[in-house]
Amino acid sequence: MNLSSRRRFLMLAPAAAPALWTVAARPDPAHGAGTAPFYPPVRRATPIVFPRDHGAHPPWRTEWWYLTGWLERLDGPHRGAPAGVQVTFFRSRTRHDPADPSRFAPTQLLLAHAALALPEEARLTHAQRAARAGFGLAEFSVEDTAVSIGDWSLERGRDDRYRARVRDERLALDLEFVPGAPPVLQGENGYSRKGPLETQASCYYSRPQLRVSGRITAGGEHAAVRGVAWLDHEWSSELLDPSADGWDWTGLNLDDGSALMAFRIRRRDGSPLWSQARWVDGRGRALRPDPQPVFTARRRWTSPRTGARYPVAMTLAAGTRTLTLEPLFDDQELDARASAGAVYWEGAVRALEAGRPVGRGYLELTGYAGALRL
Repeated sequence: MNLSSRRRFLMLAPAAAPALWTVAARPDPAHGAGTAPFYPPVRRATPIVFPRDHGAHPPWRTEWWYLTGWLERLDGPHRGAPAGVQVTFFRSRTRHDPADPSRFAPTQLLLAHAALALPEEARLTHAQRAARAGFGLAEFSVEDTAVSIGDWSLERGRDDRYRARVRDERLALDLEFVPGAPPVLQGENGYSRKGPLETQASCYYSRPQLRVSGRITAGGEHAAVRGVAWLDHEWSSELLDPSADGWDWTGLNLDDGSALMAFRIRRRDGSPLWSQARWVDGRGRALRPDPQPVFTARRRWTSPRTGARYPVAMTLAAGTRTLTLEPLFDDQELDARASAGAVYWEGAVRALEAGRPVGRGYLELTGYAGALRL
């Protein structure tokens, strides 16, 4: 099956999500025309309820917990230098018969990747994993955030603090993330449209302005770190609209305590098919009305590995404000084909306004590396 590159919203096997997608609303040939879809759709009226919805949603096709952040190294040979960090876990429900009594039945898959953006390396230090759920090797909880593959894990404690641990020969992370406000429900109370059809949607909430502390290891360097991060959690069963080619997404933590999420889904000619933005204040309260974001490429970088040309420097207009996004460094292309099934650009960026630094965050660019073969 061929799909053109897609976006980190769950309507597709996203740039970061497992490459196993089916449109939920179509008749399921395995169950006959007119029967209920194999994967449930996301519906507008379904409320998001915590702490339950911090956990996994196994009936839906795909789900992810996506952490991105900026770190400052507090010791070691690069003391004071910035670093970007990503930790992402994906859950994918396969089309294997859920009634199969075998413990070996691969009904749920877990995938993960982690990356450090270190300026002295000038490209990402990256590791990834994939496993079927079960047998204590890969697990998820439906009650709260608790997902693991071997000695990689992401958990939320009763004090609302998140803990991420990653161990790999390329890198190691042991980080704590402390929220300063309740979750931000994206879209309409968590129902987030991603296309012209109501079924093209995900359940989506964010945790901006997470305070980060802990330790990182890469390239033989061990460093204590602190910084600010962003968590996205989404689940859905939908494909990207057939006319779409990819998306641009950003989550920005601004220095005044506010935050901005913005995305656009692009048609194949580059024009926007669907877009949304949400500003929140320092208490996590959404500032209404939501503006329509306008992304404009300022500078492109060409990958020496894939030939993809990414707009790594962007201008983002959202409401009355216009921000300039500049990458920590250009080569933040992520090859996640061994886990998520895609190549895309996911990079740490600075946000400037009228030439002044006003915040930091991450920019995700998908669909620029060509069609994906699943």
